[in-house]
Amino acid sequence: MGTWPSPPAGILVAMTWRPLPDPEGTPPRRLGDDLDLLLRRVGASAGASTAPVFTRWAEAVGPSVAGHARPSALRGRTLVVDVDAPAYATQLRMLVPQLLARLTDLAGPGVVEAVDVRVRG
Repeated sequence: MGTWPSPPAGILVAMTWRPLPDPEGTPPRRLGDDLDLLLRRVGASAGASTAPVFTRWAEAVGPSVAGHARPSALRGRTLVVDVDAPAYATQLRMLVPQLLARLTDLAGPGVVEAVDVRVRG
């Protein structure tokens, strides 16, 4: 068998189409599932389970607090929250038990177990 010559510049070559998944092979997996598994193996929280902590933050704390506080990181099971004024830091620290319960409702148990509130000017 010989090799095919390279097509001229600017010419697209169609490849042979094969259906996915291969009926005789393993079915495809969601990339997010594999990333979650990898994250758990290195001791981090799974990506799919942590997403609601960030995407549904305003729902967790309410719009007035969300305007002054935002989650900035999840370090292990500790959520780091940045606030723009000391008064909001105090308010959020007092609400930590309720916040943890709400985040458990949104993200599932064990995703967030502590909250570290920091004032960022």
